[in-house]
Formats: sequence, structure tokens, C-alpha cells
Amino acid sequence: MAEGEPIRVVVTGAAGQIAYSLISMIANGDVFGTKQPVILHLLDIPPAMGVLEGVCMEIDDLALPLVKGYVKTTEPEVAFKDVDAAFLVGAMPRREGMERKDLLSANVKIFKVQGEALNKYAKKDVKVLVVGNPANTNALICSFYAPSIPKENFTAMTRLDQNRAQSAIAKRLGLCVSNVKNVTIWGNHSSTQFPDVFNASVTSSDSSKSVYDSINDTQWLEGDFIKTIQTRGAAVIQARKMSSAMSAAKAAVDHMRDWWSGTASGSWVSMGVISDGSYGVPKDLIYSLPVSISNKQWKIVQGLKITDFAKNKLDLTAKELLEEKEEAMAVCNA
Repeated sequence: MAEGEPIRVVVTGAAGQIAYSLISMIANGDVFGTKQPVILHLLDIPPAMGVLEGVCMEIDDLALPLVKGYVKTTEPEVAFKDVDAAFLVGAMPRREGMERKDLLSANVKIFKVQGEALNKYAKKDVKVLVVGNPANTNALICSFYAPSIPKENFTAMTRLDQNRAQSAIAKRLGLCVSNVKNVTIWGNHSSTQFPDVFNASVTSSDSSKSVYDSINDTQWLEGDFIKTIQTRGAAVIQARKMSSAMSAAKAAVDHMRDWWSGTASGSWVSMGVISDGSYGVPKDLIYSLPVSISNKQWKIVQGLKITDFAKNKLDLTAKELLEEKEEAMAVCNA
């Protein structure tokens, strides 16, 4: 795409809290670059249109030169028309007393509609990031209903978990988060995810050491650290009385920016992507894996050391994703 030609970017759940932070960062050039104009497509349900009108007033008031226009709509065929990138933020949240199958059933309906709209109206090279939970399985459903778009173009966000893990390691060591490299999140964006630092490193101006050597506390790394990251979302809700929004929006920015612009040589990031059997993960799950990115194409990083401890964690989160897939496909085929 020639510089100066706007790209079209859709955000669903556009009147919600995550989108409120996310939209301004997209509009400011934090995702697609400071020279890339954008046209924002903002989708939400009819009861949210009043709030979305206020969001659009704020987009005007930001007075950002990269914003070449916006479309606010309740219609998927309008929202997904000719889009280059999609942030699927809107989803049915899990409510108290709701079983997982009820949550999956509600979200199948949402992501079926959005998948069909992407299939029919979006560009075939559209990059789709699913943020709304259960993100991995929602991405799988969306892809299922968009067969004309490559499966590799549907991803789920585990970057928030990666950012949390990277930050926790840096905080433990009293270092800047930029000193911690190649933390990996395996599996589902749920409490079964495995934040893995066995292959991660801590760098300074004149040295690089493994996280395990730097921390020198295997019990913490394989105990409280993992539990803290797995339950961080719940901890934020307990403290804030609302779910993560600012950090989730930042993670969505990080995910799409790296997908768009690529990763540095020797480094990788975590993305929920379609599995190909690597690391013994069952095929055709949206499973968080370490990926490197070039020319807007991700590639699973191969050859990482997987300990017996880690293998058990990878299998556990894969089992949960297989169960979610089975339940979701049962709804799809009903």
C-alpha cells in the first residue's frame, strides 16, 4: 500500500472500555505507523450507539492528522467492508453463574456473524485479532465462518499475558521491562495458560543471562510466578471492580503493531495462532505459541527447549482448548 493511502481498520465493541483506550492509540499511529492514515470502522450494538456517538465526538476533538474518516455502525456488512485490519473486541462476557458452554454458545452466534461478514466483505489479506474472550476459541469460530480468508490471518491475543509476565520478571529483578526478552505464553488465554521463561533472557549493556539464572529461584518461577500471571485478570477485577482495559488495549496495540511491522532478529512474541503440530500441540487449535514475524507473516519459532515440567503445562492447556473447540463446534453444527 502506497504511503498516504488510508487503510481501513475495524474495531468491534467500539463503545466499550477497551476500545476507548485502543481507538486513540490506533488513531495516533501507535499501531500502523506515524505516516499511515486510517479510516476507522466502529461497530457496536444498537443500545451502545449513544455512547459511540460520544466516542466519535472525541475522535474529532483529538484532531489527529492520520484519521481520514470514521464509520459508526451496527451493521456488520458496513463495519467489515474492505477492511485491512480487524480488532474484534466485543464479545459476550462471562457472568456470575454462567457455565462455559453457555458462554461459548453466546459467542458462537457473535463470531459466526462477524466471520461471515469478514468472509464476504473484508479484504482477503485482512489481519484479524480477537480480543474478546474466550479469545482463542472465538478466533477459531470466526475463522471457521470465513473460509476464503487464510487461517493464518486469525489470531487471538495473549500479548497481555506476555506483557504481564515480562513486567513481573523485571519487577522482581528491579530492572526495566525492556531488559527482559523472549518470554513465551503457551496455550489458552485462561487460567490454564503457561507463562514460560525457560528460554527467556535478561540483558544489560554488557551481558545476557537466562531468566532462571538471574532470578535464581526455581520454586518461585514454577510456582507463585505462574499462578500470579494466570490469575492476574481476576486480581485486576477484584481491585478495580472492572476488567483490564488500559493494559488490554496496549497489548492489542503491541500484537497488531508487531504483526504489521515485524519482530527484531532473534526475538519472538506470543500470539494465539493456528497450530500445526509444533511442540506436540494438536493441530488446528488457536493456541498461543512463540512467533517471529516478517513481511506481515508470522512463523512459529522452532527448537525451543521444553522441559518435562513445561510439557505437562502445554498438554493441560491444550486439553482445555480441545474441550472448548468440541463444545463450540457442536454449537456451530447444531
